[in-house]
Amino acid sequence: MIHLHNVSKIFGSSTKQVEALKNIDLHVNKGEFIIIRGPSGSGKTTLLLSIGGMLQPSSGVVNVENKDIYLLNEFERTKFRAYNIGFVFQMFYLIPYLNVLENIMLAAGPGSNGTRQRKASELADQLGLSDRVLHKPSELSAGERQRVALARALIHQPKMILADEPTGNLDPDNSREVIRILKEYHQTGGTVIFVTHGKDADRYADRIFNLNKGEMR
Repeated sequence: MIHLHNVSKIFGSSTKQVEALKNIDLHVNKGEFIIIRGPSGSGKTTLLLSIGGMLQPSSGVVNVENKDIYLLNEFERTKFRAYNIGFVFQMFYLIPYLNVLENIMLAAGPGSNGTRQRKASELADQLGLSDRVLHKPSELSAGERQRVALARALIHQPKMILADEPTGNLDPDNSREVIRILKEYHQTGGTVIFVTHGKDADRYADRIFNLNKGEMR
């Protein structure tokens, strides 16, 4: 499903360069729950964004669903992400002036407004947000904001979820809830790549990789 071959990413100019990723090889099968663990600055986010088609490597091949995604043009790559990938980030990235339901609906994809709203409402209910759908992000707890972000990632039923430190801003109870939701998605056949510096999700993982200074171990 996901295959990276000899992927490197270099930031900076010719006189001052930082090699964020160094010749990464990674194969992820459909339906796996993968953890990529490493300290701050190890290249975890760079790797996740490269897999998700949001940051082109300096060299190497990123193949997702049998497509070399960086041979696609920008429009094709955006469309591919919309149909195949859900993103969850540590900082939530909710639209502050939209309520919970509207934030979830943003990623619902094509369809009538009524259909999109029904899907968003059903998902909000499943994630324990039914009494918060008209609230703005500033009126929610951190755990609730992350559940909204998860609902937004899940609403278009993506084939994979790329999660970048999704529990990094949460207390232990909310961290467990986020991991539970991702595990339930995984149990339905979804693929999860979970980037973290901790060990909270280790018992759910099919495989664990360690990333340090841009190198995979």
